[in-house]
Amino acid sequence: MIRNLAALGVSLSIAVPAAAQSVQAKQFGAREMVRDVSVSPDGQRVALVVATGTRGTGLVVSTPDGQLKSILNYPGTPPIRLSSCAWSTSTRLVCTLFGIVDRAGDPAGMTRMIAIDADGSNAKELSARQKLGELYERYYGGGILDWLPDDTGSHVLMLRQFVPEQGTGTLVAQTREGLGIERVDTVSLKRTTVEGPRATGADYITDGHGVTRVMATQPRLSSGYFGDEMVYKYRRADGKEWEPLSTVKFTGYLSDGFWPYAVDRDLNVAYGFDNADGRKALYKVALDGSLKRDLVLARPDVDVDGLVRIGRQQRVVGVSYATDRRHVSYFDPKISALVASLGKAVSGSPSIAVTDASLDEKKLVVFAGSDLNPGSYYLLDQPTKKMAEIAPARPDLAGVKLAAVKAITYRAGDGTMVPAYLTLPPGSDGKNLPAIVMPHGGPSARDEWGFDWLSQFFAARGYAVIQPNYRGSSGYGERWFKGNGFRSWKAAMGDVNDAGRWLVSEGITTPDKLAIVGWSYGGYAALQSSMLDPDLFKAITAIAPVTDLERLRNELKNSSSDQQVKDIIGAESLWAEASPAQNAGRIKAPVLLFHGDRDLNVAIGQSQLMASKLRGAGRPVELIEYKGLDHQLDDSAVRAAMLDRIDQFLRTTMKLPANP
Repeated sequence: MIRNLAALGVSLSIAVPAAAQSVQAKQFGAREMVRDVSVSPDGQRVALVVATGTRGTGLVVSTPDGQLKSILNYPGTPPIRLSSCAWSTSTRLVCTLFGIVDRAGDPAGMTRMIAIDADGSNAKELSARQKLGELYERYYGGGILDWLPDDTGSHVLMLRQFVPEQGTGTLVAQTREGLGIERVDTVSLKRTTVEGPRATGADYITDGHGVTRVMATQPRLSSGYFGDEMVYKYRRADGKEWEPLSTVKFTGYLSDGFWPYAVDRDLNVAYGFDNADGRKALYKVALDGSLKRDLVLARPDVDVDGLVRIGRQQRVVGVSYATDRRHVSYFDPKISALVASLGKAVSGSPSIAVTDASLDEKKLVVFAGSDLNPGSYYLLDQPTKKMAEIAPARPDLAGVKLAAVKAITYRAGDGTMVPAYLTLPPGSDGKNLPAIVMPHGGPSARDEWGFDWLSQFFAARGYAVIQPNYRGSSGYGERWFKGNGFRSWKAAMGDVNDAGRWLVSEGITTPDKLAIVGWSYGGYAALQSSMLDPDLFKAITAIAPVTDLERLRNELKNSSSDQQVKDIIGAESLWAEASPAQNAGRIKAPVLLFHGDRDLNVAIGQSQLMASKLRGAGRPVELIEYKGLDHQLDDSAVRAAMLDRIDQFLRTTMKLPANP
């Protein structure tokens, strides 16, 4: 029996300082405690990546007698966090660290991998060491490509970024450059090159049993940037030569062509996605020389966009898609029956996912949750059919009554029916409430049904929340995605604004109690909505928003070609009208901005410019900056204080009564 995380005491508790005043802000602002769960190959032990303190992360491992022991802790200052951990053997783990470093004065992400024994000893850096003579810094520390389930040793196949070395004078000591594969012993660190690096190398796919079957290259343009095509080649099961498989062309956020994701050794096929009548569909392509292509699953209404894989060889067992809820079509009848039975057994948790498995797949890690349940992780013993809880994802919300999330559609101004999710306060009659339109980030994204800590907080404070999947959202095919939410901003903002009008027309709210809150692209939408109707929203909150497309172009051009940037943000003629910072005078509602100064997705200068432009236009604005935090603001104290500040801002601006 695995004992609950609470047995570890205060070392893993979420400490939120007194800056957050409301109980709800502390509860909903507390970060997800369990980030990742892995079961050992023999099924006897589990490892958990957990939140520690206010912004730290740690590794907790079960001991042979079922106790939980903390063996790693990164407090988050400096900004380094544990991203994931998995078992190399039944006594040794491999973990990925993510950190933010300075690169030419700007923040940049860096990863490194480490190996550590399950008792916390013998920790070693698994990533190839940066050598003094290498010509540039290696930011990517590699990734596990194959756990070698047929190997009883401690080896893995690992991606490595090779960097050429400078010799004496003008001689280059080592010229190999690009992405390659190494076989690495996680105990001794002995390394052997399996696939030599290619300067244009972009990806590799193995069969889950140590054989590399697919390779991707991304040719460079004459400008030096990577082009907009990915070229895939494959090897036959018994072959050594690379043969053409497919070419994927990228246009902004869209792709065209067969994009392989996994190889099934037994079927000798590659699973991947391609377009079918304007929507993403799953195909399988034979790797026997024939390239026979079969459609596995397509939908007439939404994209088929996710592979479901389990086990140490990442066996493909199904494919998923989201309509009003996420659905899975299983290929494996045993897994399908198992998930169906678990859905009946775990009360109040209609979303069930198998997230990891022992080598023989007799022990499974299962996650179960719903809109009314933030979810818990369980360890299932298939032979005995016994299931024990490992830990809840968000223990701070234990016993808290959550709000049901309802899938709805509303009519846009041109008659188009727009899908959305509506969350009403628990126990409310759904009438005459303060209300929030909350557009999602992206823009290449969509909201899905389930638990959402932001909308649940606002519902707990008495607000109705609508989350529109406006035109420009992904998941509904190319016609719905249009040019994307920047290039087709008028269509996207029209749908966002019509979500607010629908709330008023349904009597859920009144015109004087309607606000908009968004994060990332959602923050952009919150600000840009005023360009079409400056009188609609009475308060605007934007977290880490894009505010100026020319500035975004300058941020993107260091890593993308001119054509790639244009595909994302459109032609220069569009930038002025599509940039809220360039039209600050049209924004009538008070604005509240939040931004972390180590944001790698959207530079903090975007919010600083917006605040400056609003002040220059005589508009009320407040910008709150957070030191040492990136785009996710992954700090429980910060999130709790931010939630309280937004609530206070909305209540003051819209003249709402105080809510204890």
